[in-house]
Amino acid sequence: MKPSDKLKGIDPLQLAHERPEMSACVPMTRTQKILMYATLLLAVAGSIVSPWHMARSFVFCSTVFYLVFTLYKLMLVRMSVVSDSQIHISKKELASVIDDDLPIYSVLVPMYLEPESLAEIVKSLDKMDYPADKKDVQFLLEEDDEETLKEAERVSMPQGFSVTVVPESHPRTKPKACNFGLELAKGEYLVVYDAEDRPEPDQLKKAVQAFRQVAENVVCLQSKLNFYNPRQNLLTRWFTAEYSAWFDLSLPGLSAIGAVMPLGGTSNHFVTSVLKEMMGWDAYNVTEDCDLGVRIHRMGYRTRMLDSSTWEEACSSFPYWIKQRTRWLKGYIQTYLVHMRHPVLLLRELGVWNFMNFQLLIAGIIISFLINPIFWTLALLWFFLRLEILVTLFPGVVFAMGAVCLFAGNFVFAYTCALGCYKRGYYDLVKYAVLSPIYWLFMSYSGWRAFLQFFTNPFYWEKTKHGLNTEK
Repeated sequence: MKPSDKLKGIDPLQLAHERPEMSACVPMTRTQKILMYATLLLAVAGSIVSPWHMARSFVFCSTVFYLVFTLYKLMLVRMSVVSDSQIHISKKELASVIDDDLPIYSVLVPMYLEPESLAEIVKSLDKMDYPADKKDVQFLLEEDDEETLKEAERVSMPQGFSVTVVPESHPRTKPKACNFGLELAKGEYLVVYDAEDRPEPDQLKKAVQAFRQVAENVVCLQSKLNFYNPRQNLLTRWFTAEYSAWFDLSLPGLSAIGAVMPLGGTSNHFVTSVLKEMMGWDAYNVTEDCDLGVRIHRMGYRTRMLDSSTWEEACSSFPYWIKQRTRWLKGYIQTYLVHMRHPVLLLRELGVWNFMNFQLLIAGIIISFLINPIFWTLALLWFFLRLEILVTLFPGVVFAMGAVCLFAGNFVFAYTCALGCYKRGYYDLVKYAVLSPIYWLFMSYSGWRAFLQFFTNPFYWEKTKHGLNTEK
């Protein structure tokens, strides 16, 4: 298969070309580079002139950050519990839906080197409870992916299903492929699914009903993601606990307080016309869903959580999990730097409350993973070697705050994961959440890997390997 003539004239890099200040096409602006070098210079100079004062200042600032970040996570969990902000569509409402009144719904499925997943995703989407003549399903396959293209020729495509061959070009990313699909989309609404996804059969109908009920400025509905192989090994158990906490507690908590919401990489439903107005996804951002969630809010639109689940395959291999997490965190770095190019403008567009949410949510996640190893090392040195010199780093109130962060911070993370498992009904996985602080070690390793890779290869898309599921 070759790229179709219908793709001619489509610019998948429209955002980068027309609004470069909103794209990660330039990783850092000149001003940001100057600020970074100036900060490094001051830090080095301070460390030379007064190393102990610099160390104490770093410990103090980090401890305050930990305390605020821990309280913030607790607030999100509490808000998700006391204020159910999810949109629930009852069986009675679904039963009242008349198929003739349903609009065309576009479904984008970007795939690369995943021939083993094609037949299964075709089957899953074909089974979705939505009129066949109103499904507009595009499989976005790369021009040089011969194996998946051959599989697409072999698999029988149902009515409304088609293959769009994406021409080979830089950058090689999922959002670039999705931008081609967006321009060809026929539906009033649009959703993105990954190759291994198994969405609930009634999800499209629920989304239509939800869009008809919400305010006009709600242009995106985020479904909840979870895994169909949660018990395959220890990694998938931890991964499932984390996902349950994120999609069943943190994101609903963000929705409850009306905060900026970073989207999941799949099962986000859009009003197609608005997504086109926003020029789609940033093809240069390797966590395009997070960036798009911020842009939606900056333009005055809103995202809500939809009470419907999509089941994915949890990565069961540590090497591939590290690569996946590296990409996600690198995208968070890209997103933060893009939107902080003009902080005053961002503050004006988001408002003070959401500006603070953005700092804690996007920057907070990055910072916590980067500084965690430093404080773990200090804690181990104290517990095992009792180095008295470390006492001077934590004077008085700082020591009290540090102790609270050490115990309360880890408790909050484990508690959130345990509560997420309990809420999702994974009662047997609750005990694994107790060990989830160990999971942070791998997250921090990925965080540093993402930080370094941002400067060496910012647009590199590390592919997640699927088809490793052995759980029946």
